Amino acid sequence: MNMEQGSLSINSENIFPIIKKWLYSDHDIFFRELVSNGCDAITKLKKLELVGECTLPEDNEFKIQVYVNPEEKTLTFIDNGIGMTAEEVKEYINQVAFSGATDFLNKYKDKANEDQIIGHFGLGFYSAFMVAHKVCIDTLSWQEGAKAVHWESDEGVDFMMGDSDWSERGTKITVYLNEDSYEFCNEYRAKEVIEKYCSFMPVPIYFKNENAAEEESSQEEEESFDETEETSESEVIDAEVSEDGTAKETEKKEEKKGPKPLNNTNPLWLKHPNDCTEEEYKEFFRTVFHDYKEPLFWIHLNMDYPFNLKGILYFPKINTEYDSIEGVIKLYSNQVFIADNIKEVIPEFLMLLKGVIDCPDLPLNVSRSALQNDGFVKKISDYITKKVADKLSGMCKVDRENYEKYWDDINPFVKFGCIKDEKFRDKIKDYIIFKNLDKKYITLKDYLESAKKPEEETGKEEQTVEETEDKTDTSSQEQEKKKTIIYYVTDEQQQSQYINMFKEEGIDAVILTHRIDQPFISQLERDNETVKFQRIDADLTESFKEDLSKEDSDALKQEAETLTNLFRKALNKEKLEVKVEKLKNDKISSMVTLSEESRRMQEMMQMYNMYGMDPSAFGNQETLILNANNTLVKYVFEHQEGEHTNLFCEQLYDLALLSNKPLSPEAMTKFIERSNEIMLLLAK
Repeated sequence: MNMEQGSLSINSENIFPIIKKWLYSDHDIFFRELVSNGCDAITKLKKLELVGECTLPEDNEFKIQVYVNPEEKTLTFIDNGIGMTAEEVKEYINQVAFSGATDFLNKYKDKANEDQIIGHFGLGFYSAFMVAHKVCIDTLSWQEGAKAVHWESDEGVDFMMGDSDWSERGTKITVYLNEDSYEFCNEYRAKEVIEKYCSFMPVPIYFKNENAAEEESSQEEEESFDETEETSESEVIDAEVSEDGTAKETEKKEEKKGPKPLNNTNPLWLKHPNDCTEEEYKEFFRTVFHDYKEPLFWIHLNMDYPFNLKGILYFPKINTEYDSIEGVIKLYSNQVFIADNIKEVIPEFLMLLKGVIDCPDLPLNVSRSALQNDGFVKKISDYITKKVADKLSGMCKVDRENYEKYWDDINPFVKFGCIKDEKFRDKIKDYIIFKNLDKKYITLKDYLESAKKPEEETGKEEQTVEETEDKTDTSSQEQEKKKTIIYYVTDEQQQSQYINMFKEEGIDAVILTHRIDQPFISQLERDNETVKFQRIDADLTESFKEDLSKEDSDALKQEAETLTNLFRKALNKEKLEVKVEKLKNDKISSMVTLSEESRRMQEMMQMYNMYGMDPSAFGNQETLILNANNTLVKYVFEHQEGEHTNLFCEQLYDLALLSNKPLSPEAMTKFIERSNEIMLLLAK
């Protein structure tokens, strides 16, 4: 064999340690790079045929073959693409970072479309040295009369090059794994990596374990790849799978490939939305994300200008705590997997969804694992945000019934998006809906309009926010008074007493039970200076109280002073704030309110685990409301020195707490014991 020997042309002797240790964050990515090179070689040959520079056999089937050999500790990648001549090997392989893909595109840019050429930097091949102590290339160019070339290198520093006995058009790359990388010649591990990076590459990928017996190979392949339904190697004699996925008869044995490719060369996102069925969307969701809960709906992205972007975003059921939701947006470039959830491309709030995005125009860095050109990437991100907002607003306008049906599941996502993304918030703000006390869905505008009607009918001034602190600025006071209160419920069961009071008075409230609702309403208040959200148990509105004369008011003040002292003594709470009111509903005995500001501060403290701090430092504590019209309260007032007065005071206080929040275990035990004691008194 006539052999030529030399050294690689590189700019620095340190380039290979850099490539091996720092260029790629994950060593398994060499699978993606070598398979991508094979795809490029095939794409180039297709383009040559397209422009009439070569003629291929009628039975030609483009494919990539991956072989594992656990005994030899090798991996083999074979493509039947364009191949290389000796001169091209010297140019593309021996010159580190010389991109054959770029060279090809420059040569044929006026003759063929450049879509689906994956490589651009000329470094993908060298990723093999991250896991190999030796790499060999055997290649035969498509050109008539070309001679096969053999190239090999130990550790990627020195090379040997000469003639090869390789007789098939295309390139074979043999990777001799180093001791730290033997895992990659394990059949299951290799298939796992191929599935991760190559599931949708544009050329069929066939796989074989060279050490496995035919029957064993067939059985193991079925178990490890549920989706592909592979058959035994002996069946290849009768059937072959073409690029469109259909079986056809063959005239000769094909021993080096399985009956079906491991990848899907025509993923759903490449099709036009009008050509996709509902079942296809659901099946794609199950296959890619291994999630068998059906998505609510989806958005099919399909854009050609000013950049090329396609994809599908699924809205799964996400009616859980927003900080525990784990979505997955898979990013592809020319059907080659790049990474999950790249925050530069995928807006943060969209990461609650599941989906795929394929953008060949992404400005990737050398390792194709990060992005360059922030301005261009921002345009892509903005486009995705706009399409999601358009989908939701369009559904609200033309398919309101389904929009309402999905709202309970998608509202955490929408609200999170409003908090995190100003452009999304501006587009969707008029299509945010709330469930009211009648279980009907209304917008913020609907609520505000309905709140004005009773005021207009009665002539009363609109309900305003109660001042919680002294203000010296008169203009600030006036601005605060102009705010309309929007009442809300966080726990329908716990706050049922307040809900009933609201319904009796014809006052509406909205249901906000999700954890994200608190930061969301704070955002709404910042955007709408004329509204103020207040939980229905934060205070008593004037609508619940009787209109009192001056004499009645004076008498009530005296009664309040007496009851305050009585309850503070009975409960041993010297700082307890007590209010006595005459409520229209005499069946209500006692209630507890906590100002909106105090509760929000306490919730914020809990969120940041600041339990050691005193909540009283941040505002008013809970207020005990006693109904002077209630028989039990009257009894306590009239029997201040009675034998059971303290017992009734404690019971009224716990009853009030129960309508506001669950009692502590100790308090609940005492409440039950006290309830039994009171029933015994009634039984005597």
